[in-house]
Amino acid sequence: MDLNTLRGITTALALIAFVGVWIWAWSSKRKSAFDDAANLPFADEEIDQLSKGVHHDRH
Repeated sequence: MDLNTLRGITTALALIAFVGVWIWAWSSKRKSAFDDAANLPFADEEIDQLSKGVHHDRH
């Protein structure tokens, strides 16, 4: 097997892996999980405000 053939196969496998991850990331099944993960930095914000005595009335 020629070195250039091996490089071509490696490039093709990397492209297939990239497209697979791209499809997985943009899948509508994953949207809710990614939305939850995106909001994780803000999860402790309400607990932190309550511990400092800051209360918000929600109407």
